[in-house]
Amino acid sequence: MVSTARQPRHRRAISAGRFLRTAGRAGFTARGVVYVVIGYLALRIALDGAGPDEADRAGALRQIADRPGGRMLLWLLVLGFGCMAVWRAASAGSRGGERRKAGTRLLDAGRAVFYASVCWGTAAFAAGSGGASGSDRTSKDWTASALGLPGGRLLVGAAGAVLVGVGVAVAVRAALRTFLRRLDTAAMAPRTRTAVTAGGVAGNTARGAVFAGVGVFVVTAAARFDPDRAKGIDDTLRSFAATPAGPWLLAGVALGLLLFGVFSFVCARWRRF
Repeated sequence: MVSTARQPRHRRAISAGRFLRTAGRAGFTARGVVYVVIGYLALRIALDGAGPDEADRAGALRQIADRPGGRMLLWLLVLGFGCMAVWRAASAGSRGGERRKAGTRLLDAGRAVFYASVCWGTAAFAAGSGGASGSDRTSKDWTASALGLPGGRLLVGAAGAVLVGVGVAVAVRAALRTFLRRLDTAAMAPRTRTAVTAGGVAGNTARGAVFAGVGVFVVTAAARFDPDRAKGIDDTLRSFAATPAGPWLLAGVALGLLLFGVFSFVCARWRRF
């Protein structure tokens, strides 16, 4: 029983918890929409040799904007990414009973900053003032600027190595199915859990492969001192089609990214917040 003096504080804590759960669900939904569109664009590239747009977030936003009601959906995505930034920031600052590790909280802080930048860029695009530069151009421009700094070569190489490490870590965690710990699997029917597990493994593995691929190209740009060697998500995906596996590898990764989008919707529904 909560004492009378502590009831207002208790109610505020409950209200804050509900707000953050709602924010998290909105954020995962927004992420899911974008990844489904990116997966679709990448699949079109694999099947047709060229797609209607770049297979990255900028291309996804342009695809959404060109659809009926697209501008409204863009603003809903702005709201969703903003909610994700708030939820991640709250997770980074959580204390008390959770006793979360400093590294985990730092990672959540980084995610909060990332989603805040995504929110800002999406809002700028929705308002018609740009903000949706392709990942390939952005990657090359950043690499060129960083290489021009003192010690820039080491900075770029380190950034690429971090991306490779993140990609490998995401893929390994997918194989180990650690993502299931964050989901309320007890509330799922057996067939639903099986489908969620398969989709989570495939989706997170594909996402990890893309991160690692982008990182490899950044490291190559540092080693060659050539910013044009850096690639964004779109060029990295297209490079998969140039491997001996040909467009089949790209098609597999594209389906994986599409499944990651669906997995994000699953997180919005069943994640433990």
